[in-house]
Amino acid sequence: MKSKLLLFLLVFSSVSLVSAQTEIDIVKNYLEQKKSENLLLTDDFSDLILASQHFSKSTNADIIYAQQTYSGIPIHNAIGNFVLRNSSVKYAKYDYEVDLASRISTQSPVLTPEQALNAASTLLGIGNPTNISIVGSKSSNNLILSKSGVSIDDIPVQLVYYKSESGVLNLAWDLSIHMIDGSHWWSVRVDASNGRILDKMDWIVNCNFDHSTIVGRTFRPPFQIQETTGANLLQDGAVYNVYPYPVESPIHGDRAIVTDPSDNEFSPFGWHDTNGEVGPDHTITRGNNVHAYEDRGAVNVPGYSPDGGDDLNFDFPLDFNQPPQLNEDAAITNLFYWNNIIHDMWSYYGFDEASGNFQQTNYTAQAFGNDYVRAEAQDGGGLNNANFGTPPDGSRPRMQMFLWSSSGPPEAPLTVETPESLAGDYDGVPAGFGPALTSEAIIANFALAKDEEIDPDENDICQPITNPSELDQKIVIIRRGDCTFVSKILLAQEAGALAVIMVNNVPGAPITMGGEDTGDIVIPSIMVNQADGEAIIDALIAEENVSGFLVNSGPYQIDGDFDNGIIAHEYGHGISNRLTAGAQNASCLGNEEQMGEGWSDWLGLMMTISADDIATEGRGIGTYAINQEITGLGIRPFRYSTNFSVNPATYDYTNRPSISRPHGIGFVWATMLWDLNWALIDQYGFDSDLYNGTGGNNFNMQLVIDGMKLQGCSPGFIDGRDAILEADILANDGVNQCLIWEVFAKRGLGWSAEQGSSGSRSDQTEAFDLPPNEDLNCALSSDGFGAETFGIYPNPAKDYFNLSLTNTDLSNSKVDIYDLNGKLVLSKMSDSNQRVDVQQLNSGMYVVLVESGSKTFTQKLLVQ
Repeated sequence: MKSKLLLFLLVFSSVSLVSAQTEIDIVKNYLEQKKSENLLLTDDFSDLILASQHFSKSTNADIIYAQQTYSGIPIHNAIGNFVLRNSSVKYAKYDYEVDLASRISTQSPVLTPEQALNAASTLLGIGNPTNISIVGSKSSNNLILSKSGVSIDDIPVQLVYYKSESGVLNLAWDLSIHMIDGSHWWSVRVDASNGRILDKMDWIVNCNFDHSTIVGRTFRPPFQIQETTGANLLQDGAVYNVYPYPVESPIHGDRAIVTDPSDNEFSPFGWHDTNGEVGPDHTITRGNNVHAYEDRGAVNVPGYSPDGGDDLNFDFPLDFNQPPQLNEDAAITNLFYWNNIIHDMWSYYGFDEASGNFQQTNYTAQAFGNDYVRAEAQDGGGLNNANFGTPPDGSRPRMQMFLWSSSGPPEAPLTVETPESLAGDYDGVPAGFGPALTSEAIIANFALAKDEEIDPDENDICQPITNPSELDQKIVIIRRGDCTFVSKILLAQEAGALAVIMVNNVPGAPITMGGEDTGDIVIPSIMVNQADGEAIIDALIAEENVSGFLVNSGPYQIDGDFDNGIIAHEYGHGISNRLTAGAQNASCLGNEEQMGEGWSDWLGLMMTISADDIATEGRGIGTYAINQEITGLGIRPFRYSTNFSVNPATYDYTNRPSISRPHGIGFVWATMLWDLNWALIDQYGFDSDLYNGTGGNNFNMQLVIDGMKLQGCSPGFIDGRDAILEADILANDGVNQCLIWEVFAKRGLGWSAEQGSSGSRSDQTEAFDLPPNEDLNCALSSDGFGAETFGIYPNPAKDYFNLSLTNTDLSNSKVDIYDLNGKLVLSKMSDSNQRVDVQQLNSGMYVVLVESGSKTFTQKLLVQ
């Protein structure tokens, strides 16, 4: 029987205030009143449909996402956001296409959905689909096709209109293909008339972190007990040995035993439930919110998951002085824990079932289920990276966590001792399946495997082995061929092999052997390059005695599954993609000036903040993964800090080619959000309860999440800023307006800043001013300078400039001047005349930071 708690949730969970039909009518009436301002025709919004909706507890309003259509066919990414309270629109953000009827190219597709899939697959270079079939249908224009040999998941196909550069709305098939190797999840618009790709976006956000190393860091001691608070009332007794929040990684804090950490409200049946009934449905790292498993073979299907048994005890040993594969139980457990913690925590801020979170079963019956996170640990599909793929609500996302390079070049795993002509060390790449090599060497003679068919190659053992007795207790040499690596190694293992060396059959570096291992392989294996391997094969064919050993002497790769900041970062992509323009659209963050990487960095920072943190001290991202100390730079251009001498980034940095897209652009946005966090902490204090706290950090978490919901499709920085301001108005009656404006203005996103096109990353104009007082409608805070009264003159300057602030003496103020690379080039005090000498500076643009007591201000300076 269903639990009484589930019935309670169904009865008392937040529900829509008005019916869907009434909501659309309210939106249409609103647009009718506003149409002259936006040049819309009534026919442009007469066919609006409800894409998704949810009730926002923080703003006490319904948030409606209305899709523009023409004759029932959606206009791609034409989604409006409307906030409804008491049956009226309190806020709207929309960018609908105008005069639809005159711009429609055609209403009848020439290509069928199957032909569109064939065209897309060909143009994307991913092979030819086979056995295409329809496995689901909402209408003749909205189908689900089979995986067809080209996709991990079934392929949704829907007719849409896509706007060309000329403004014509072309009829297109919108489809998504999750490539078999997991490298891309293409969301594609294919012209329904000729099969051309009009537009494509990758739902998989690759972080592509740069890698650098600093050796000699220190790990915290393990094993302290942590009891959780506010745990699930329906406790299942689950125990996890992990690096618990807010610990960012093994160099930031201790490993601890955590008991019953699932949240009572948002994971009411524990983390191992899927059916909404009391009692776990799984004893492995699988449940309603996430299924965590290893994928070293990069096969993109569930591999091994640790089993906690009936007691759900996931307390596994951890030793970093061994290969990561030998720590897989602890690593997968940590990945499972953090995915669940992120799910539960951010549900309190509005990323819940109704708004499109990730769950197999939606206990409130709102929105769509069947979309838990597939979290792949120690994924063999990459190195020094991590990613997250986010489809629309109702389809499962995928998180891939990779290994990271060790602190130095790894020792060669293969040493040949005899014959003398081959003696030496050889590089090799371990397989993505089976056990890893350890520090205990496997010492043996080598033997060459043979099979029944000489043609094309008797040494690839794609047929039964003909010399099994020669392979017993040997290190077996096999040549790569046309059959699977797993099948070859299983045959060698059955013949008594101690280990396998696979010889590449093409020039170039060896690869990571992939394949689905069911757990039957119990011997290690590596691949060597063709030249080295063929030399060994030639010696064995010549009946020379070849002997040596295989060993892993380190240094060992770093496991990203223990870098909790990166786990949170990846999950953050899922949150921002689902909340921007509603859960049914996953393609709204493909524009050039989008802030997805910034929200993800910010989310990781917010989940690992502690009472000991200081605003002005730098916080690096990914320091553990790239083998740096805690104080390291991390994987961003600067550390996150409110101190301009540590992080000088302003809005103009988004224009600079040296700042990458999307990571560098996102970094600038996260810098502003991190500043906002500390300004709110200064106002309201810090609260270590990240779920239900009332500190400034909690205010920040809520405002930013609400901002995502309000900002609209393809947002730029000003869209994001304005959405946060609006969220404060809706939730807090605007009490933080001045504070928010001052934070953004300090980083160049002030009143006069210009976004340009959010589709361009080179047309932004920064400004450091605040709105006029009559527009701001509140007094300026005492901790900031009113930009309308502060000035630097002359500007441009040659030998000196003066500081000016109405009714304020700035003499003896500290003045720091930075070049545009963020380097401090001059630091001095202003004189009694509020004058600053700059004769020693070269001509160019600089950023001036003035500090006087608790007051700070920044402004650009041109030196001639």
